[in-house]
Amino acid sequence: MVSCNKLEDFGDLNVNPNGATTVNTGALLTNVLANLGGTTSSLVPGLYCQYYAESTYPGTSLYADPNFSSAALYSGILYDCQKIINYNSDPATAAIAAANGNNNNQIQIARILKVYLFSNLTDKYGDIPYSQALGGVTVLSPKYDDQESIYKSFLSELTDASTLLDLAGAPQKGDIAFSADIAKWKKLANSLRMLYSLRLSERYPGAAEYAAVEFNKAVTAAGGYISSNADNLQLTYPGGNLRNPYFALGQTLDNAVSSTFTNILTGLSDTRVNVFTTSSTGCPYGLASAANPNPSRIFVATLRAENAAFYFVTASQVLLALAEGMERGWVAGATTANAQIAYNAGITASFAQWGLAVPAGYLTSGTVDYSTGSGVASIGNAITVPGSSAATPTKLDRIALQQFIAYYPEGIQGWNNWRRTDMPKLKPTINATNSSKQIIRRYTYAPYEYNLNGAQLAIQIAKMGAAGNSQDTHVWWDKN
Repeated sequence: MVSCNKLEDFGDLNVNPNGATTVNTGALLTNVLANLGGTTSSLVPGLYCQYYAESTYPGTSLYADPNFSSAALYSGILYDCQKIINYNSDPATAAIAAANGNNNNQIQIARILKVYLFSNLTDKYGDIPYSQALGGVTVLSPKYDDQESIYKSFLSELTDASTLLDLAGAPQKGDIAFSADIAKWKKLANSLRMLYSLRLSERYPGAAEYAAVEFNKAVTAAGGYISSNADNLQLTYPGGNLRNPYFALGQTLDNAVSSTFTNILTGLSDTRVNVFTTSSTGCPYGLASAANPNPSRIFVATLRAENAAFYFVTASQVLLALAEGMERGWVAGATTANAQIAYNAGITASFAQWGLAVPAGYLTSGTVDYSTGSGVASIGNAITVPGSSAATPTKLDRIALQQFIAYYPEGIQGWNNWRRTDMPKLKPTINATNSSKQIIRRYTYAPYEYNLNGAQLAIQIAKMGAAGNSQDTHVWWDKN
């Protein structure tokens, strides 16, 4: 019948003496950056775009239902980004957060990283919780935003962040990517604007349409874009508890580089094959059962070491995007000759990124030359994936094929580029186990979403029409 009247009666009984009483936003930034690799190194999309093949336990490459959970990303490093923004925005905590760097710059860096992480989600699933996500207990049933509005928000967020970043601000703590170099964060923001504008090329192909306008703004924005490998968004892992994501993949023979991808490289006489894998023959893609006892490993040993560098956004990707924008007429005053210069520079940057020189004659060969390059007529294994091709009859095809190579090993980006450009022209395995027998176009919503956000998910699935939550439904930007 007797009780305590107030919490203060407990004194410090329930206070953890070892627990932090304030949020260290510098530590949060370090955590976000250190865990980026686990987001972008996903093997699954790399199997869909045939960078990789399953040599021991085929399943994902036979197009089993991709109902993977996104919960860990929302509750993990995405929420850490939101915490950085909240603590630097709230007058009650901003002064404490300022001990880790300029408040404004912390906010803008977190906005850039939020966009980057959200892009990985929407590119996989299509419509996702976005505008009402990350609200914690205040929003327990966030709506699903349509991908068109999400992408337009991305471009607005990145534009604001690039503009608002202050080069004179107090140094940012916890920045293990750019060592508090705000100029490089500006370049990253502008580069992502270019890449994401280009992602919308099927929806807005014209030189006067939304995507082209946004692309041109990004190209001409103050601060520039990533055009040198010195400005790449990359991490060099220390090893131990923080390892290159491909270290673990390299310890197993279950997954390998596919013959589809090695055929492209060898067909182009491309020496990147010598570092991308341990065997230029590759593993047949889409096997029905284990049949390759000595598969081509993902990367040579030095590049999949636990302390090897991992690349996220690179000069080669951005320069090839620039080449495509110029060739499409999206850059004011640029000509096809300018596009060729950017194309050659992008390829050169990719080779240099991996410690290689461009082979003599590669840029002027019959397969790669910007004006006349033929590509590779037949790729992959005739038994498992008949009819696949990397022939490049147009300049845009040649750019797209080099983009596909430059995005390796990022499976999500290779899959994105294939869905957007249809390059290379991939065929599904004849051993596909899904009902449509087609390559997967999107992840399906996971079971936990039905349980935890069922009402909003029901609204979302109803919007998707008769096909519903299908792996064959194209995400919005994947029009064709």
